[in-house]
Amino acid sequence: MRRPTPYSVPPRERLGRRAFMLGGIQAVTIGTLAWRMRQLQVNESEHYRLLAEENRIATRLVAPVRGLIFDRNGVLIAQNQQNYRVVIVREQAGDVAEVLERLAPLIDLSDERRLEVLEQVMARRAYAAVTVAEHLDWERFALVAVNAPALPGIITEVGRNRDYPQKGDFAHVAGYVGPVSEADLTRLENPEELMQTPSPVIGKTGVERILEDELRGKPGISQVEVNATGRVMRELDRTEGTPGDDLQLTIDSDLQHYAHFRMQGESAGAVVIDLRNGDLRALASAPSFDPNKLVYGISQTDWSALNDNEYRPLGDKTISGTYPPGSTFKMVVGLAALKAGVIAPEDRVFCPGHYELGGRRFHCWRSGGHGQMNMVQSLQNSCDVYYYEVAQRVGIEAIADMARSLGMGSRPDLPLPALVAGRIPTKAWKEENVGQSWLIGDTVNAGIGQGFVSASPLELAVMTSRIASGRNLLPRLISRVNGVPVDAPEAPALEINAEALAQVRKGMFEVSNNRRGTAYAARIAEPTMAMAGKTGTSQVRQISAEERAAGVTSNEDLPWNRRDHALFVGFAPYENPRFAISVVVEHGGGGSTAAAPIARDILLRALYGTQPPLSAYPSELREQLREQRALEPGPSVTTPAARSDRA
Repeated sequence: MRRPTPYSVPPRERLGRRAFMLGGIQAVTIGTLAWRMRQLQVNESEHYRLLAEENRIATRLVAPVRGLIFDRNGVLIAQNQQNYRVVIVREQAGDVAEVLERLAPLIDLSDERRLEVLEQVMARRAYAAVTVAEHLDWERFALVAVNAPALPGIITEVGRNRDYPQKGDFAHVAGYVGPVSEADLTRLENPEELMQTPSPVIGKTGVERILEDELRGKPGISQVEVNATGRVMRELDRTEGTPGDDLQLTIDSDLQHYAHFRMQGESAGAVVIDLRNGDLRALASAPSFDPNKLVYGISQTDWSALNDNEYRPLGDKTISGTYPPGSTFKMVVGLAALKAGVIAPEDRVFCPGHYELGGRRFHCWRSGGHGQMNMVQSLQNSCDVYYYEVAQRVGIEAIADMARSLGMGSRPDLPLPALVAGRIPTKAWKEENVGQSWLIGDTVNAGIGQGFVSASPLELAVMTSRIASGRNLLPRLISRVNGVPVDAPEAPALEINAEALAQVRKGMFEVSNNRRGTAYAARIAEPTMAMAGKTGTSQVRQISAEERAAGVTSNEDLPWNRRDHALFVGFAPYENPRFAISVVVEHGGGGSTAAAPIARDILLRALYGTQPPLSAYPSELREQLREQRALEPGPSVTTPAARSDRA
């Protein structure tokens, strides 16, 4: 008989051990299942019962916090403010008319508004909340809350509203938000998402409109229990949305404010570009308006005053206004001629005061003429005859090519609506758009920035920035997103001979610094800040031969809307250019008297970063400036807000 080894285990004993282990596993599994069943059926039964009854659970979107907009220095331009409002629920109020009558003295509720609320209440379901008043100050809001026991059905709520602390300074750039319209819905990829949020608003103009998706953020989700009629009983779960992006503009709010102050009383636009990186430091259109009135609800009287104003405060003249550039276009013609080799810098053209072409006489602004002019002198004196002749020699196609290389005739890539491109005509353009062949006279007119040529103040500023820097600068408006810097676009060197650029810059210097220059009276007196520029005057009416023979009527004697537009472009300092500027004053008369002084003052503000010393101005103006500065208001400054404070 074989004897078992010491390490073997009898079969019966092995079977018992396996059964014990299996039983233990089964017991643990059954216990776990029992515990989980108890959790589901007892502890969490109510939660899952509600979720199972889909007809009793409603999913609603929670409006995200809209992103903030700052200037380049962190000053708030668009923020979110608490909106104290009062609503009423009919089923809780009982006699709605009586409750509204009790409420009226607390918040100055007019009889007309009470009737409106009453109509809205009766038109809605009994459990629906109807807004009685909003944008209340804290005192009135608190007064209603204290008296709540005597006001059944009245509920105080705190929402969020968009607010623009800089008011009119950024009305065109930042824009404003408003209730969603049918037109707004057509340009949205997912309008249902927006419309399901409480009190939906959308950007109407400016950055608020173009960068709506980035600023709006992503909505959150709220699960609420509703009864058979759809009334909300309680909130079951809530996931907050993703806040919108915070945007930092390149605009300097102090410079923007000063530009508006300096253009007050005019219908005008001013653009300032930083020559280091293309940053738009000011983009001001005057007159402006307070965007808060359009957010909170504007009266018919105020709306009519804006809409019917012949100075067009609602339009942004800097990007959507196009004007004949007048003599500011002469740098383009001169550079085209130098590049083509049809004229040398020292070649002279005689100006007798007019230019004869095919029996037609084209006049110079100086009826007695300028005599012999080279390129620098032609810019200094703004001689029209010189550019009539030069334009004829070089031709419209070469002029158009140079204009486009300097940024004219195209729309910059900026997050702004209504951004238009000026018109740089060619022979093909006229054939296609006018249905006529190009004439020699068309080239002559284009030589002084008249005829079919047009440009916006932004395009003129870009043109000037490229002449001053010698680089292909592109304007930029957004500097940071959520604190992360946005790279400036590359600016390679222009394909223009450096000597040609130097000649044009020298001519612009003489405009502002030679006693015979057309803008000498508007010069910068501080030598290290010397400004180079070019005046321009563009006609808005045809001067007849009879009027010219009898004496051209001065702008001051004409109705405002028949006067010439005044323009000026420039840069400073001349030796080491830092900023370029363009100013257009609608129906301002002459560029030297209306636009150049405004440009000088804004450039000085940009150069010094604060109020410049009086020594920077011509001595004959200093006393006048002392009086002007006493009237200058300070800008509205709002310091940066943390994201947690934005509600």
